[in-house]
Amino acid sequence: MKKSLLALAALGAFAGVAHAQSSVTLYGIIDEGFNINTNSGGKHLYNLSSGVLQGSRFGLRGTEDLGGGLKAIFVLENGFDVNNGKLGQGGLMFGRQAYVGLSSQFGTVTLGRQYDSVVDYVGPLEAGDQWGGYIAAHPGDIDNFNNAYRTNNTVKYTSANYGGLTFGGTYSFGGIAGNVTSNQIWSLGAGYNNGPLVLGVGYLNARSPAASGGLFNNGGTAAAPAAAVTSPVYAGFSSANTYQVIGAGGAYTFGAATVGLTYSNIRFGNLGASFASPFKGQSATFNNAEVNFKYQLTPALLVGAAYDYTRGAEINGNSRAQYHQGAIGVDYFLSKRTDVYVTGVYQHALGDTVTAGGAVVDATAGINGLTGSSNQNQFTARVGIRHKF
Repeated sequence: MKKSLLALAALGAFAGVAHAQSSVTLYGIIDEGFNINTNSGGKHLYNLSSGVLQGSRFGLRGTEDLGGGLKAIFVLENGFDVNNGKLGQGGLMFGRQAYVGLSSQFGTVTLGRQYDSVVDYVGPLEAGDQWGGYIAAHPGDIDNFNNAYRTNNTVKYTSANYGGLTFGGTYSFGGIAGNVTSNQIWSLGAGYNNGPLVLGVGYLNARSPAASGGLFNNGGTAAAPAAAVTSPVYAGFSSANTYQVIGAGGAYTFGAATVGLTYSNIRFGNLGASFASPFKGQSATFNNAEVNFKYQLTPALLVGAAYDYTRGAEINGNSRAQYHQGAIGVDYFLSKRTDVYVTGVYQHALGDTVTAGGAVVDATAGINGLTGSSNQNQFTARVGIRHKF
């Protein structure tokens, strides 16, 4: 009798495991369109490009119910270029996201390649993350609101939702023997989303961001290394010992209209060895502010507009670099999964900036994701189609 009871208990345990609820979902986005760039290094450019409104991708998302409110989760997400089939993010197989973790009533802990807290809590409030795409992000995506840079080797905590309030943070191990802080990245953030009001704050700190494996240079492999920072807005400061972002934003919806604001303070601390005196060891600070507006004209038709202003720190007595940027967009949904859109962005630069070698030069326009302009002005327009599956 005793043996029979033990066998029954064992069978019951196995049956519980066998019937645990689990699922795996295949999903993706294909975004393609035609572009006009009035000044791509001094020339007009007409081309097709992939993943502007949202990055083209496909991914696998899975969950398994472990019982007692505990779940195992994972995401493997790939980025690709529709025009040539190449992998995105420097050729990584799962360059957008790759993580595994556990979720419960107390929150979620995940390990792998992930997004920082500025991206999670403040990024969705800028126009570039809504209807504008990466070309409408802040110049050079200087504050990473548009997720230009992801974090490797990351431990991430995301809280449960407490009446619209969520919070979390990340820590990324640098992986350099004998140097705990080299390539180290950490972030904190919080958000509130309840009714018509949305708020977000975030902090990001990255050590040696331009070093191999650092925040600005972690998208590639040894065979296909990531490109160096090319944005004329801050390429000259990317050798800083520390990159820091403090960001905040909010949005309020009334009827069919939504008005949003974002602010960020970006600091490139302790400029590197490539600089000669008087720049070496100093810090450069930028401030950015955006106001955006969108209106749902009909359930299928959305229009948006945004203005962004970026101001850099004084460079050894020279005038500060300034960037004025305006963006407009129209998005029409043919169905729940397919839409067509038009986006236009204009940027005007003023003042002076510094090259990687420490030379003071006139600031030139640099719309995010594009080859920089040869002068102070740059305009780009795009007509695209996006399909989600």
